[in-house]
Amino acid sequence: MEVVESIVINAVQWLRLLIETIGAVIIAWGLVVAVTMIIKSTVARAEPNFTRIRLGFARYLALALEFQLAADILSTAVAPSWDQIGKLGAIAVIRTALNFFLMREMQSETGKIADEESGLSG
Repeated sequence: MEVVESIVINAVQWLRLLIETIGAVIIAWGLVVAVTMIIKSTVARAEPNFTRIRLGFARYLALALEFQLAADILSTAVAPSWDQIGKLGAIAVIRTALNFFLMREMQSETGKIADEESGLSG
């Protein structure tokens, strides 16, 4: 039984590492997209729309936070002590709060963009 438990713990740890890595890759990709948008605006000698760029990058961050939270949840499934569970719980709460406020800001920015566009077209 201990062998099976050890295999499951190792498998969960590898899965957690994979999910955390995917989250980091999503952040890196979002950064590349945001920088590319800034460079394209600069090359075209246009004023970069930083609100749109921030909103696009925020979407990548929100998605990455979801992956990081999933990795935290996996960690609690095999955490051997209450101390580790408490630390992981605190991290999960912080990441959830970050995601909540990020989503609120994204909704606010999306509303501003919609208002700007309707003012331009109307």
